[in-house]
Amino acid sequence: MSQLLSSTPRGARLARLLAVQQLDRWGWPPTGAAGESAALVVAELASNAITHGRVPGRDFRLTLTLEAADTLRIEVADSRGERLPLGGAIAPTEESGRGLLMVDALTDRWGVEPRPPSGKTVWAYLTLR
Repeated sequence: MSQLLSSTPRGARLARLLAVQQLDRWGWPPTGAAGESAALVVAELASNAITHGRVPGRDFRLTLTLEAADTLRIEVADSRGERLPLGGAIAPTEESGRGLLMVDALTDRWGVEPRPPSGKTVWAYLTLR
């Protein structure tokens, strides 16, 4: 499943809803741990795309792929290749910046790839159990 979405809060919410619907079609109910984890990861990556990867007039793309019977690849592509996500320690007094820590905790691995000519794709692998 691959969908182009507007780089707006509404687009980010829609990304989460589409992910939940697609997982349900694949047999992973939205109320199970796998569905909830996938929804959180998609929500965070989509939110980052509209907050840090937005270029006016350009959309972001959500792609979900079952790599194996129980492994989901989540991809969120945006147009700002020069703004790479930063994971790592956050000061306890910071009010934001913990989203990628959550992605790291929920997924098996995640990373970023350049998407020529100027964008990037942030991906994550999640074991569905």
